[in-house]
Amino acid sequence: MLLMMAEVLHFSRLAQYDSANAFLNFFAYHQSHVPWAGCSLHDLIQPSFSLLVGVALPYSLASRKSKGSTFRELLSHALIRSLILIAVGIILRRRFTFEDTLTQIGLGYPFLFLLGFAKVRVQWIALIAILFFYWMAWALYPNQASTGFAHNFTGFAAHWNKNANFGHAFDQVFLNLFPREEPFIANSGGYLTLSFIPTLGTMILGLLSGQWLLQLPRRQALKRIFLSAAALLPLSLALHFSGICPIVKRIWTPSWTLFSGGLCFVLLTAFHYLLPEPDHPRWSMPLMVIGRNSIAAYLIAHVLEPFFMPLFPGWATLLLYWLLLYAMYRRNFFLRI
Repeated sequence: MLLMMAEVLHFSRLAQYDSANAFLNFFAYHQSHVPWAGCSLHDLIQPSFSLLVGVALPYSLASRKSKGSTFRELLSHALIRSLILIAVGIILRRRFTFEDTLTQIGLGYPFLFLLGFAKVRVQWIALIAILFFYWMAWALYPNQASTGFAHNFTGFAAHWNKNANFGHAFDQVFLNLFPREEPFIANSGGYLTLSFIPTLGTMILGLLSGQWLLQLPRRQALKRIFLSAAALLPLSLALHFSGICPIVKRIWTPSWTLFSGGLCFVLLTAFHYLLPEPDHPRWSMPLMVIGRNSIAAYLIAHVLEPFFMPLFPGWATLLLYWLLLYAMYRRNFFLRI
């Protein structure tokens, strides 16, 4: 959420005025999504957020069960949460589109909730099945060139070309079922509705790691998470460089689920070591202010920039964002869905 709010610094825009500045170019790259294949730090925002939804679920279920909530009550709450997330994402985009992070999480959340009651073996089977059959649907869709768009793969990987793929064909039908000023032809960024399916895979990875953290001794849980990262990263890279399934965040390829999941596992392990429980170091307080109110931070980053940026420079806008969250933190006001 800090990285998302920091978009107001506009490093990519500054780098255009000083293209030889290595410092600005470095931060511009990592404050932007890569055009297609690959990964920047900015590309890890959405998978991190999605994975942490899964991490939090075992804790949430355990807390609500201890308070006597029935399965029916929990399911009802999960469905309401899902609908709210979908609606908020659509409202933020101001049109019927389902690419927003909140919408993508909302579409997959009911399935994640049900998997939270399943055995670990079933959760692993669900993860593998989701990624394999999603990959299969794309692999069987007729291979075609990405006419009018850059970022063409060649050979088998061309099944994942921008706006010339299975997910794009689905959206040309699905999104035109909703009221629109003009018929949907293509998403300029290549983003897709069906990405919620492999995003569910990311959330399942979070669910598994959340269960380890809740049920196992801390050191053992972190070791398991880190070893999982050590397995996911080379597997995803092998799929990418072999052309079997390229790593593309914008369409959330199965290899991206594995790759970003591995990187998120590394970050999760690192932050658990940097922030020992129960007492967190003082330097972590600015991050805690943001993390405790992640939904509010997300909305602030999307809603307030047009109002603040004409009045304040980027660094001042970012500071005002944080002060607003700090005021909410001091008053124990946390926005939850």
